[in-house]
Amino acid sequence: MRHDLLSDALSAIQNGDSVGGKEAVSPCSKMVKHVLQVLQKNKYIGNFELVDDGRGGRFRVGLTGTINHCGTVRPRMSVTKEEWAKWEKRYLPAAGFGLLIVSTSKGVMTHEEAKKAGIGGKLLAFVY
Repeated sequence: MRHDLLSDALSAIQNGDSVGGKEAVSPCSKMVKHVLQVLQKNKYIGNFELVDDGRGGRFRVGLTGTINHCGTVRPRMSVTKEEWAKWEKRYLPAAGFGLLIVSTSKGVMTHEEAKKAGIGGKLLAFVY
């Protein structure tokens, strides 16, 4: 029984990328789809597609070999628009290196986009 599909998806991507694989298979949900779209837009992964297996589906994710580390933020922490620097220090290795993925009222986006929009949200994941 799965409890956190986003953690399962990111660990599948991390494991596949660390061994030099060309693709990874991850569980399917709307949240995973939105996070994969953010990763794809920022060129951390290649294309991904939904594969219907008759049990909820899976995503087949093309790997590019550019991920050093990725993971989820548990528990999901709330962030105000003034606190971005604190969370960047906690989860990212250096300033300007990597992304925090956040769920906001405007949708799932990176912390840089949320800073520009002047909004906060819930931290979902990090990648660098």
